[in-house]
Amino acid sequence: MQPLTDARPLSISDQRHVEVVDFLHYEAELLDDLNERRWLTELVSPDIEYQVPVRETVERARGAGFSTTTFHLKENLGSLNSRVTRGETKYAWAEDPPSRVRHFVTNIRVRAHESNNGDLLRAKSNILIYRTRQSQTNPQMLSGERADVLRREDGQLKLLRRVVYLDLSVIGTHNLSLFF
Repeated sequence: MQPLTDARPLSISDQRHVEVVDFLHYEAELLDDLNERRWLTELVSPDIEYQVPVRETVERARGAGFSTTTFHLKENLGSLNSRVTRGETKYAWAEDPPSRVRHFVTNIRVRAHESNNGDLLRAKSNILIYRTRQSQTNPQMLSGERADVLRREDGQLKLLRRVVYLDLSVIGTHNLSLFF
């Protein structure tokens, strides 16, 4: 997991915090509404790094329990665009009909980036994704922490880096065709 910096999170009344919360809530709305193309073009930086490392069950002395070399997802703009494009075709069988998804984003903590670059902000948030498929009665849930770096590009915040630290070491879902 992302190490906690010495810096305290920004106050919730700080305009940068408010802007990041608005960004994350709007992102959740776009993804819940399956507006993935709009999410990609409006909110994602061309320089995106998007990772979901594999969780390992290890003793405390061995670290946080996330692989640094093995990932469920390790994406850039090209691979994210390919996923979105495939979902727009009739060949996305894993998601046709599409899942019904809700992103619950909580405990948002915003910090200035350690580079002291005013265009960069760090955001940590907890995520719960609730997904139902077709007529299944048992929902699928994924929870974890997101560690994001947001960069101001042309006056707008864009997602530059996202690492999702899932709580489960074994993912009980039939695919990862969703976006965190």
